[in-house]
Amino acid sequence: MLGTLRLVVASGNAHKTAEIRRILGDFVESVEDLSGYPEIEQIEETGVTFEENAEIKALAVGRVLADKAWILSDDSGLEVDALGGEPGVYSARYAGENASDVENRERLLEQMSGLDARSARFRCVMVLARGGQKITIFEGVVEGVIARAEKGERGFGYDSLFIPEGYSETFGELSPEVKNSMSHRGRALEQFKLWLTNIDHE
Repeated sequence: MLGTLRLVVASGNAHKTAEIRRILGDFVESVEDLSGYPEIEQIEETGVTFEENAEIKALAVGRVLADKAWILSDDSGLEVDALGGEPGVYSARYAGENASDVENRERLLEQMSGLDARSARFRCVMVLARGGQKITIFEGVVEGVIARAEKGERGFGYDSLFIPEGYSETFGELSPEVKNSMSHRGRALEQFKLWLTNIDHE
């Protein structure tokens, strides 16, 4: 465990924070996010890779909180082969700035209309930082295909369109436990948990 130190997720996405909290369980004392830190302004993600964006967010939050907490930043998205890797780092704003999940999914389906090649993957890169210093990174990937229509109401983002390899249901249909056991975020966090068990953090 990280002792009594807090883990702050460099995100205001409540769905993402809840998922991270569920997966980490007792490995950390507590998991918070930026909703509890209104003094931290919106962080502009100017990177062209998931790692660059995750690092930008982790270091920005770390500089504000100093040594009060460990910062875990997650940048993740969907890569569709037939679209040249899109939406990629622009997954959260594929349909434009401030686009909703529904609008992003609609645009993806429009872009893939008539395409038979539907292979894709979810990729997650996490950066751990403290006091404005990058400590290490973790990465997780899950392969799959894009469904031709939305299925299921669980999850968030593109979950209702993504069918993971080896399954016939989308992430939107699978239970949170099954999804978290193999998801890109779950796989990155398993690396984080392994790191926690092998490093002296105090």
